[in-house]
Parts: sequence; structure tokens; C-alpha cells
Amino acid sequence: MKRLSLQRLPLPWRTATADTGAESGGLAPIRGVNLGNWLVLEKWMEPALFEGYRAEDEDTLATVAPKDQLAQRIRHHRDTYITERDFREIAACGMNLVRLPVPYTVFESEPPLGGAWRYVDKAMRWARTYHLRVLLDLHTAPGGQNGFDSSGLIGAVTWHKKPQNVEKAITVLEGLARRYGHDPALFGIEVINEPVSWPVFFSNRKKLVARNPKDKRYSSYVPMSFLRQYYRATYKRLRRYLPDDKAIVFHDGFRFGLWRDFFKRNQMTNVYVDAHVYLSAAERIARVHSPWAYRLFLRWQRRRIRSMQRVVPVLVGEWCVENEWAKNLDPGEMDLDQFDDAQRRRFAHVTRMQLDCFGQAAGWMYWSWKLEPSPHTAPDALWKECWDFRRCLMHGWLPSLRRPPAVHAAPHTASPS
Repeated sequence: MKRLSLQRLPLPWRTATADTGAESGGLAPIRGVNLGNWLVLEKWMEPALFEGYRAEDEDTLATVAPKDQLAQRIRHHRDTYITERDFREIAACGMNLVRLPVPYTVFESEPPLGGAWRYVDKAMRWARTYHLRVLLDLHTAPGGQNGFDSSGLIGAVTWHKKPQNVEKAITVLEGLARRYGHDPALFGIEVINEPVSWPVFFSNRKKLVARNPKDKRYSSYVPMSFLRQYYRATYKRLRRYLPDDKAIVFHDGFRFGLWRDFFKRNQMTNVYVDAHVYLSAAERIARVHSPWAYRLFLRWQRRRIRSMQRVVPVLVGEWCVENEWAKNLDPGEMDLDQFDDAQRRRFAHVTRMQLDCFGQAAGWMYWSWKLEPSPHTAPDALWKECWDFRRCLMHGWLPSLRRPPAVHAAPHTASPS
């Protein structure tokens, strides 16, 4: 595979003209990337950070590693993993927004994980320089909200059961709103990432086991009744500090269709509902690896997004190109160049199907901008390549499209269906 400079890559995106999508008029479509694994660690994205310690998540790593040694490692990671150069390249690739996952410890100073706010400050400054907008996403919660490693605590889902933990999360959100609410680079704040539903919790309970037996015993899914109450409370308290032109984003909690009337009924303005759509997750359920199956799944998602978009703007806050049909291409009699070209065409075909679907939404954000610090260092497995936006561009897995204009958040009142 040829080494390509990111600055020489073709601009990848254009404004879609879906018949009833959000991009056919009004606000500019949101085109973004997630800055995963910068301020919230995920071992699978960069295993080297965890080397030498028996830890699978950020919370355990902070517990078992010597504080001074880990603090030095974390500081080096944060200083080098995402820099101003990344923001320059994100803008050059045609993006207009970054979704920045932040931990609930963002304003804490205690090592080894403290001090993350300094890097949020840098991100906002770099975003202003390169005319990008930032969506601050509360990616973790004390006690855990989904049991995934991305929550910082594998297997534990007890956040919603302890009022002091819920209040802690809201207090952190208020801190983000006070500190960055009037920053011109701020697009908005997402109040929690992926609060888990019963089906998702149940399907992962044997695979994601809490290290603490008490957490394992008391963990459970996040009920819809609690989530509605939490969303009402966060909206009310954030609007005290956020101007009307700053968005408040709510993850669907893997229950997309249940939010249709919620925002209008609660008179919320300039709000978005966030849905994460991964083909790879759908494949694990259906176990059918073919374009016709992807097309059916994405047509269903397209209808759901289009219907919800009529009531409240939809963001596809996470997606990627991973799919078994492209990954498992049989090389047969092909030489290396022929194989690379055939695989490129497969990934690009699936990408176009996904973008056609997501064109019904107000915008999307790819997970993630990078895995390995250098774009010229290949991850240790092909499937990981799919989660690195820069590597996907280099391989030609993302079709070259025209750059969209800058994105602006504007007041939006949930409208009747």
C-alpha cells in the first residue's frame, strides 16, 4: 500500500441531496469525527497504554498501576495522541465538527487521570483556529452507564442507582457549560454516552463482567423512566448556562423510536437525538454478511431516521466502515494489487450505502479519527483499520466527495409530527 500524506488526500465528502433529508436545505450538514481514546482510554484502540498491567479498562488501570508512573504515561499520551496537527488535518479532510469524549473526572486534578480539562481547552482553541465546531460528549459516568470499556469500567452499570453519582454527572455537565458555553467553537454538549437498554445489557452480561463482585451483583440496565427524568433535569440545568444557539444532545439509549414525542412534549429547543449505527453490530445479531442484507438494514434505518428527523434533528454520532463482506474477501487467484483494488471497491460500496442512509440525518461523526498515533503505522488487525478514519482514507475505503461548508448550530424547536 502506498504511503500518502493526509494533506494530499482528496476531500472526502459532499453535500447530499436526499429527497427529504436534512441536507436538502436549511442548516449545513454536520460532518465529523470522534476523538476517541484521547481523554477516555480504550485498550483495544491503543494496547500499549496498558502494557505491564492486568487491566482491561481505564478505571482498573488507574487502580493497579503506580500513580506516578501511570501519570507520566498518561501525560505523554495526551500530549502526543491528539495535537494541533490533527485538527488541521481534520479540517483539510473536509470535516466541520469533532465529537470529543470527556470523562466525568474532566475537572479533577488528582493523578494519574486528572487534568483532562487542560486538553479540552486546547481542543477548543485549535477548533477556533481551523474553523471546526466541537461537541463535548460526557462519555463516562461514576459507577458506569453501560458496562463497555468506553465507559471506563467494564461490566459495571450502577450509575443510575446512586443519586450522588447522577448528581456528579450533572455537575460535570454544568461545569462544561460554564467554562465553554460562550466559546464560539462549541457546537453543544451531549449529556451521556450510550446509557444501556435492557436488550443490550442482557446480551452482553456474560461477556462484560465487572471486576468488583458488588458491581456485578447490583448492575442493571438504565430504565427509560430514569433516562427521561435525567434528560429533563440536564436540559433544565444546562440551559441556565448555555446560550440558545448551543445544542444539547441526547443519546437514544438504544431505544431510538421511543423519543419521538419527548422533546416536543417537554418544550426543548435546539436539541438533537444521537443514534449510533454500526453494521458490525448488526452482523453479530443477524450473522448475514452480504450487501443485500446491509441494504435491508440500512433501508430500515433510513426510514427510522427520516421519520424522527421530521420531529427532532438526528445525529449519527458513531459509525464506521467495518463489515464482514469486505474484510473476508477471498483472494483466490488475485495478485496483491488486484486484491487491494477489489477490497477497496467493496468497502467503498458499503460506505456509499451507509452515507445514503445517514444523509437523512442532520449529520454524522465517524468513530474514530485514529487508532495508532501515526497514520503510517498499521494496526495489528485488519478490522482495526476500519475504525481509523485516516487509514480508511488512505486505503480508498471512503469515496472522495466534495467538502461541505462550515456547520452552525441554530435554535430548533421540536416540531409536531
